[in-house]
Amino acid sequence: MSAHLEPLEILILGAGIAGLTTALSLTKFTSPPPNITIFELRPEPATIGGAVNLTPNALRLLSHLGALDEINAKQYGAECLAVEVFDLYTNKKIAESSFRGPEGKGLGTPPFTALRITRGEALKGVLEAVGKCPNIQIECGKKTTTINEDDEGVTLSFEDGSKAHGAILIGCDGIHSVARLKHVEPARKSQYSGICNAFGFSARRLDKTTGLYEPTHFEVSGMNFGRRGMLLTSFHNDARDSIYVGALMQVPEIESRDGWKAAGQDAVKIREDMLERYSGAANPLIQRVIEHAEDLFLWPVFTLSKGGKWSTDRTMLIGDSAHAMPPQGESTGIVFEDGVLFARCLAKWMETRRQDGVPVKEAFEAYEKSRRARIDTAFDESQSVVKTVQDTPWWGHMIKMNIVPWYLWWTRRYREQHFVEDVTSCELGY
Repeated sequence: MSAHLEPLEILILGAGIAGLTTALSLTKFTSPPPNITIFELRPEPATIGGAVNLTPNALRLLSHLGALDEINAKQYGAECLAVEVFDLYTNKKIAESSFRGPEGKGLGTPPFTALRITRGEALKGVLEAVGKCPNIQIECGKKTTTINEDDEGVTLSFEDGSKAHGAILIGCDGIHSVARLKHVEPARKSQYSGICNAFGFSARRLDKTTGLYEPTHFEVSGMNFGRRGMLLTSFHNDARDSIYVGALMQVPEIESRDGWKAAGQDAVKIREDMLERYSGAANPLIQRVIEHAEDLFLWPVFTLSKGGKWSTDRTMLIGDSAHAMPPQGESTGIVFEDGVLFARCLAKWMETRRQDGVPVKEAFEAYEKSRRARIDTAFDESQSVVKTVQDTPWWGHMIKMNIVPWYLWWTRRYREQHFVEDVTSCELGY
């Protein structure tokens, strides 16, 4: 019966990873595929950012959506079998979070390990997949001024005087979401978490005599715990000729709410702060990569309160626009799961309820029923990240170094349960 239905006209705010993967999910799961227009505030989709770890569940979904093939074709990222954890002051490996699985081939069915990749290259791979979908259009440089919703759909008005109308609107426009602040829940504003991510990329030294790169204490990704934060040192490309340096640290006050590239004295100040915070490292590589890190960025971490309103009758919030939280190791995969689950709920409504005149709100409610508990749990887990990176005395650091291995061992099965989950086939909320 769905074959006789007209395609839905869907509007998406935000051409970041959430908006693009949601568009791919809607194209994959709904029939007939909807006509999707994605509106992006920037002149072009932003392909900058730090390195993220795409966990097995994230890679499984990217594979299902056709984006992983594009990422692999360009040899983006570095396969990550485990995130190793080190004590900054002894360089001793105290634990690891493994993605190897029982047979060393990964987790889940089919098995996947993990991929450490820059946000920019992940986005480029997804953009390649979107470019092969004729039903998806992207319009950049579109600043939304008003959002009007009625029984017929949603109308967007833009600063350039143009308008767009669709049956539904999906807000994928991040922590400072216009869809949320102008329409869904204006009172729910972002809150600064008190932590920032300062990051850059340092070229790996090559010994011209031997032709070998300098050794690293980590295989692919190493999380170095210090008294004043966590420092991630990681490869992020297949050549392993560059080291990503990301410092997650407590910064009580911040002048700008947006991430920004440091230059001049700002860059000097950030680098000096990183060197001071992670001084005393047993491994000289730590100081060297901080000293030579290029393209330094400072990224304040903003969050939303737990819970909140995700939808109206015809507008749904996805990803950070609905539930931004501190990074907790699975953040990117959670966004992919959002898009797939929402698309499946919408597809079921189209197949069984749309022709009977049942409002699309039913699909929204089914999605929230399927998703709320998982997001609430992830939010609670993310709060430990804030506590972990807070400044601590020496005795506190020693306690932490004893607790972390036990905690990772105790929660291993729980974390692996999420890595093997496949939201393309799980039961829905209706």
